[in-house]
Amino acid sequence: MSITTHKTWDFDGSTLFLATGDITGFTGDAVVNAANLALAGGGGVDGAIHRAAGPQLPGACREIIDRIGRLPAGQAVITPGFNMPAKYIIHTVGPVWHGGNQSEPEKLTSAYRESLLRAQENAVQSVAFPAVSCGVYGYPLDQAARIALTELKKGLQAGMVKQAGMVIFSPSSLNVWLDAAEQVL
Repeated sequence: MSITTHKTWDFDGSTLFLATGDITGFTGDAVVNAANLALAGGGGVDGAIHRAAGPQLPGACREIIDRIGRLPAGQAVITPGFNMPAKYIIHTVGPVWHGGNQSEPEKLTSAYRESLLRAQENAVQSVAFPAVSCGVYGYPLDQAARIALTELKKGLQAGMVKQAGMVIFSPSSLNVWLDAAEQVL
């Protein structure tokens, strides 16, 4: 499954994009992984990225976990991309949705912000994000989309990267993201 860009927005020479497809095929500098606390791989985007990156990724993730214990929701770390087209994988943990009253919006905002900071620290110019926390973690898609697009816009306007966007796996979810973009971009 290739990546298809559906819409772009320009912010003083930086570009935000909305696309559908398989994020593991992104040919920019970095992809963001919707990881778990142990960086252990799993289902969905996390499993797909681990499979695409190849056998070196689990060892790199274990080294990080051995050093820090676990990756809390809202934080991000970076590894090489190994066998992926992207040079880097930025791993972030989004919050599990519990109704919105357990700091979920703040943690999701932080996951996007911290991912952009790891990108900036590593001179990443282009980065693709999945819909963090919107799979098994149950975050409502419309709320997550507004948070994600707001943070990407802020990061682009601050010059953290030159290109950032969302690669949505399910084409049926694209309209939710386009509606959110109309509200925040």
